[in-house]
Amino acid sequence: MTKKEGAPAPLSSPAPAYRGPHELGALIPRLARPAFRRRSAAAAQIIADWPAIMGPELAAMAEPVKLSAGTLTLACTGPAAMELSLLGPVVMDRVNAHLGRVAVSRLSFRQRAPRALPARKPAPPPAELPQGTVARLDTLPEGELRAALERMAQGVFAKG
Repeated sequence: MTKKEGAPAPLSSPAPAYRGPHELGALIPRLARPAFRRRSAAAAQIIADWPAIMGPELAAMAEPVKLSAGTLTLACTGPAAMELSLLGPVVMDRVNAHLGRVAVSRLSFRQRAPRALPARKPAPPPAELPQGTVARLDTLPEGELRAALERMAQGVFAKG
């Protein structure tokens, strides 16, 4: 066969044949793989939820840096590292319970001060509830239901 005059040059690699629609779930691993090479999903969840996992006092003492091969690395000062090493089983249990599986089996410490947690806004003062709402709440017996409805009403009528 001879090459036709004026015909476009062939592409360096042929385009893949279109095989119809793909499931979204089949595309996610290929898209997420580069991000998970840098940080695992469990490590990202630990970093994001650290104050909720450890509580405000312990979360202020240390900052999770990475999770690799079952070892959670925490950045903290020397005295905090000593205290956290003694609390190691508690820390690992809390993290593993939060993740729902055993992901942390050892703790490692990197000596540096943890970054400061963002300051929380102070809680707004309770809202003035309308008289009709107060009267309806007063008809309910004391207990969890009444307390929950009162908190909900506070949220609805809060000025913010």
